[in-house]
Amino acid sequence: MFNDAIIVQSAISAFNNAALAAPAFLWSAILSVPLFLMVYYYGREFLSRIGWRDDNWARNTSLATVGMAFAWLVLFGGNYAVLRDGASLLPFVVAGIVFLSAMFIAGRVKKIPARKPVIYTGAVLIMVALGLSDTHAWWGALLQIGAGAFGWLIGRTRRVRISDTPGAILVMTVIVGAILMQPEFFRFGQLGNLGFFHMLFMLLFAAAVAATVALRNVKPSGRIHNSAYIKLKWMARFVTLLTGVLFFLTESVPVFLAAMVVLLASFAMSVWHMKSIPAGVAERMFAITLVVFGILTVMPVITAIGVCYWQYAGNNDFRSDIKALL
Repeated sequence: MFNDAIIVQSAISAFNNAALAAPAFLWSAILSVPLFLMVYYYGREFLSRIGWRDDNWARNTSLATVGMAFAWLVLFGGNYAVLRDGASLLPFVVAGIVFLSAMFIAGRVKKIPARKPVIYTGAVLIMVALGLSDTHAWWGALLQIGAGAFGWLIGRTRRVRISDTPGAILVMTVIVGAILMQPEFFRFGQLGNLGFFHMLFMLLFAAAVAATVALRNVKPSGRIHNSAYIKLKWMARFVTLLTGVLFFLTESVPVFLAAMVVLLASFAMSVWHMKSIPAGVAERMFAITLVVFGILTVMPVITAIGVCYWQYAGNNDFRSDIKALL
C-alpha cells in the first residue's frame, strides 16, 4: 500500500486525470491574454530597444524560440516513474532534439561576450543540467551530454547550417511529436488519453506548420484549371477531415504526421493555384505557429514573440489569405 512506486503513480494519475478535465496549458493561455495584449501594443517597441531590427527579426525570433525550447526541454521534462519500463524511445528523441537545438544555436552564436571562466562555468552548468535531465538509466545522462556537445561542435564548424525559420519549425515539430509520444513526461496529459483541447491544438499546430512550409517553398503558377482545382480541393478537404477524425480516435504520432502531410499537400495545391502570394502571409503563418507552440508548451515568452512577429509581418487582409489556402 505504501510502496513508493504506487504512491508516485497514483499522484501522477490524479494529476493527469485533472489535466484531462481542465487542461492547464489552455487555462494558462487564457489567463495570459492581458499580457499578450500588452505585448501586442508595446512589444515591438521593447524589442527594438534591445536590438531587434527589421533585418534581424527572423534570425532573432528563431534563435530565441530554439533557445527557449532547449531550456524548456532540459528543465521541464522528467517523469521517470512512467517512462514505460525502459521500452520508450523518448530518451533518444529528446537527445535528437538536444542535438538539433545545440547545432542550431552554435551556428548563430558568433562570439560570447564574456570571460573564459564565465564561459567554462556556463558550459559546465549546461552539461550538468543535461545530465540531470535524464536519469532513468545509467546511460541517459551520457546520451544527453553527448548529444549536446556533439551538436555544439558540429554547429561551430559551420559545415551544416539550418536556415532560421525552417530550423525553428523543425525543432518545434519534433518537440510536439515527442509530447504526443508521451504526454505524461511533459505534464501534458494522461498516457494515450488526451482531451479534446489537447488534440485540437495539436492539429492547429500541424496546420500552421504545413501552411508555413507550403507558403515558403511552393511557387504560385496559376496553372491548375479552376474546375479541376475545385474538385481536387474538395477531395483534399475530405482526406484532411478523415485524418483529423482518425487522429482524435487514435492519438497516434504516425496519424498526426500523416495529417500534417495531408495538410501540406492541400496547402501546396492552393499556393500552386495562386497567381501570386500576398506579402507577409508566410510570416503571419509562422507567427501563428509560434503562438500555438508557446500555448502547447506553456511558454508565454514564445507566444509573446509570435504576437510581435505577427505585427512585424504587416497589415494585410489575413482573412482573405486564409480563405484562399483553405
